[in-house]
Amino acid sequence: MADVLLIEDDPAIREGLGLALRRHGHRVRLAATGEEGVRLADSSLADSSIDVVVLDLMLPGIDGFEVCRRLRARSAVAIIMLTARDDDIDVVGGLEAGADDYVVKPVLPRVLDARIRAVLRRGTPQQARHELFGNLELDRAAMTVRKNGRAIALTPTELRLLLELSAAPGQVFSRQQLLEMVWEHDYLGDSRLVDNGVQRLRAKIEDDPASPRYVQTVRGFGYRFGPL
Repeated sequence: MADVLLIEDDPAIREGLGLALRRHGHRVRLAATGEEGVRLADSSLADSSIDVVVLDLMLPGIDGFEVCRRLRARSAVAIIMLTARDDDIDVVGGLEAGADDYVVKPVLPRVLDARIRAVLRRGTPQQARHELFGNLELDRAAMTVRKNGRAIALTPTELRLLLELSAAPGQVFSRQQLLEMVWEHDYLGDSRLVDNGVQRLRAKIEDDPASPRYVQTVRGFGYRFGPL
């Protein structure tokens, strides 16, 4: 069960998805505009009572891209965006704004439920180990990351990506492997999710994201952690 904030301006979609997600066991709050969504998020994130935000991109007033940027500036809460089309501009724009995943409308409630559960599993510990890589400290039991002794706020997706890569330093993972491991997409998925996730992770953990020490690109293959 998750606490979900659904921000969607179409009343039929909003009420229908809200009802369906409740039937799947989730607690759901609804917002019809970007402004209302930001207000609800601000009041709920203060006491950690939202686990996932499901966010339509095409909203009146403050659009979903701006809502996503505002939420990401305040919190590492998981964000799944709803887009009316599988369009590069919409998808890339949403991912760059800070979304963790996306689904294309019309979406089946069971598919959205599966994506919500998948994004929440990214914050579930797998190994109880404490590791130090250079100036980066990973506590797998506490699910925390520190750089030079200071805590780094990672989203569930960024955290799972880092934990999966760092579990096998030097091993090269293809984009498809990372989609299955991190996003739990077991079909021929969208490599934009991986590339954008890596970009956002590098911005937080690397001293120089343009010349990464930790999450390195292996051209033509994928990504690896180190060698350090």
